[in-house]
Amino acid sequence: MRNKFLITGANGQLAKAFISQLTDAKKEVSSFTKEQLDISNYNAVIKIAKDIKPDYIINCAAFNYVDATGEEYDTAFEINTNGVKNLALSSKEIDAFLVHFSTDFVFDGKKDGLYTEEDLPHPVNPYGQSKLEGERILKEVGADYLLLRTSWVFGDGRQNFLYKLSQWAAKADVLKVTANHVSVPSYSEDIARVTLLALEAKLKWLYHLCNSGYASRYELARQYYESMGIEKVIIPVPDTYFKEKVQRPYFTAMSNAKISHDLNITIPDWRDGVNRFCEQMKEGKYARF
Repeated sequence: MRNKFLITGANGQLAKAFISQLTDAKKEVSSFTKEQLDISNYNAVIKIAKDIKPDYIINCAAFNYVDATGEEYDTAFEINTNGVKNLALSSKEIDAFLVHFSTDFVFDGKKDGLYTEEDLPHPVNPYGQSKLEGERILKEVGADYLLLRTSWVFGDGRQNFLYKLSQWAAKADVLKVTANHVSVPSYSEDIARVTLLALEAKLKWLYHLCNSGYASRYELARQYYESMGIEKVIIPVPDTYFKEKVQRPYFTAMSNAKISHDLNITIPDWRDGVNRFCEQMKEGKYARF
């Protein structure tokens, strides 16, 4: 694997995992926050790309506020779709390899079983639509790329469900958590590690990259609280209990069998990922919520 990386969305939990692992591996890393690099601005993207001339561009920038996407679709589209186009065009111009992350929300949740790379996407909300359109444009531009769909990402940061669980636990002893939304909680450290293995193996095109197994929000909450030693009463409820702003698919758990096979690895279960995340929190590697 070559040595120079450009990473967008540097303050995000996934970018932090990449920056840490690449730095440990003695790679040359240039990272940019959304304030430093607006990927929806082509002129800004191509200028930085030409200045740095990275071997790899890893796009960790995204508009992933699912509830807000309906009201702010133009912003979501600019980042999740046009931003991807700008990165792909720039990658092609400087002959860099682009890694981009999409989501399980490109699916409608109606399949009986785990989603594979062969299943046809059909998003049910504007967020999923903006991400799917980003996938389409990425393929259309013709740059060399690795497109990785992941789900329910958690790591060093606050844009994840575990942070919400910590906030709720600080306010109440009895909590109600949705039990009929199911996917795969995925640890940012595992996503970054497997992505770098995929680059070493020169994998291309589309793969699903998530931890193994699957869980409801309720099951994830119970695992997190147990791992953190937080004693709360957790009551499972249907999504109709909450007044959600956008429709969410019910079962979007994806299979990681393809990338596991091609890399000859076993990706840890989501519970293992949660436990390791909690250990890092307790040891002070991550800022406590």
